[in-house]
Amino acid sequence: MSPPSATTETAPPANPPSKQDPSKIPAWVQPDLTRLLRVNHVPGSYTSYATSLVALPAGAVFARITSPTPASPAYSTVQASRDLHIELNSDLLYINHSCRPSLVFDMEKWEVRVSEDLEGGLKVGDLLTFFYPSTEWAMAQKFECTCEEKTCLGWIGGAKEMDGAVLKGYRLNSHIEALLREEGKW
Repeated sequence: MSPPSATTETAPPANPPSKQDPSKIPAWVQPDLTRLLRVNHVPGSYTSYATSLVALPAGAVFARITSPTPASPAYSTVQASRDLHIELNSDLLYINHSCRPSLVFDMEKWEVRVSEDLEGGLKVGDLLTFFYPSTEWAMAQKFECTCEEKTCLGWIGGAKEMDGAVLKGYRLNSHIEALLREEGKW
């Protein structure tokens, strides 16, 4: 079976998220993520990671977030809106943080896309990463970033703890932008 192309059409969600209420969780059928990513299990805490099995251009949809459940904030959750955290309930969990991410989690559209800033797009074998503060206001667990990028920000603790000027260099979800404006950081 060949990997999906960037132009593959997918059926629209059965219950698309409402623009008026982004906290509504969509009801989609779980895609076969094994065609998109490989989880590399490594002994130790927080060391497993995902790599891409497909090549896609910048901006392309990588996957849809299809099986989330509401949850209390934890190291494994993603903040989907101001007041909603979700468990992904899929191998998307293994998409780790980077200060120069290959992917973007778009929580309004409930999808994961290739970063517009990823020169040359996503390649087979690339690490799958996203910028955690793009979805997270306050993280359940701060951690020291190990991305080793020239632009590495060091300790990551959520957008609330970061300089607004630094965050302007990233694609952020609307709930994070709204919270930054409320705090006077944007």
